[in-house]
Amino acid sequence: MSLPHSTIAHIGVAVANLDAALAFYRDVLGLTPGAADVVDGATIVALSFGDTQVELLAPLTPDGPIAKFLDRRGAGIHHLCLRVPDLDAALTRCRALGYRLVDDEPRTGHGGHRIAFLHPKSTAGILLELTE
Repeated sequence: MSLPHSTIAHIGVAVANLDAALAFYRDVLGLTPGAADVVDGATIVALSFGDTQVELLAPLTPDGPIAKFLDRRGAGIHHLCLRVPDLDAALTRCRALGYRLVDDEPRTGHGGHRIAFLHPKSTAGILLELTE
């Protein structure tokens, strides 16, 4: 059973150099980057592709989650964010079905949205973020 109206909200891409990464989207695709936001020790800049965004994630501190990701895996896709109609209901279903949660309760993410992450060990190796 799927949650009705679930969509891809954004794809998070870890980058070492935000300005260099933005150049492609701005100079080649002609996109206007959104305002930078600071969340979880990273600077986040969103670029809109219709109803879906690409979020570029650049570390601010060497011990933050994005810096650790870059150290382990290098630049690339960090996570996939799925928009669900009811985040609390989705998390309740995850718990009931035994999915491992990074966030037991929703927290505030980029743009003030309520978010929660699921651990990649429960989701075929993909870090999934849920948002409303």
